[in-house]
Amino acid sequence: MDDTLLVLTNLPDAASAAKLAHQIIKAHCAACVNQLAPCTSTYRWQGKIETASEVPLLIKTTIAAYPRLEALIHAAHPYELPEIIAVTVTAGLPAYLNWVSQETNESLRDPHMNLPKE
Repeated sequence: MDDTLLVLTNLPDAASAAKLAHQIIKAHCAACVNQLAPCTSTYRWQGKIETASEVPLLIKTTIAAYPRLEALIHAAHPYELPEIIAVTVTAGLPAYLNWVSQETNESLRDPHMNLPKE
């Protein structure tokens, strides 16, 4: 159970969020991606306080699949410095957590996809 991660990232719009979510699932880098409603983010970037509308993704994966997921997000993300944060899941429905593990199994990955291996 302690090998499950919840990964968070934000995209600039719904279209880019949906595209990235599809790429993540197709590559078996995660079992599920939730695309949330747009939110407003306020942050400091290059010395200025910025405010932007962003679309959050909640990504369910495993520690074993995380390096592939991070590499995919970093390569496909439109931001220069994308937020990629992983939080350890400490509890959950065992059957769901097992499903996450099964769906991110390296053996399910399409060998023709050009993704970094762990």
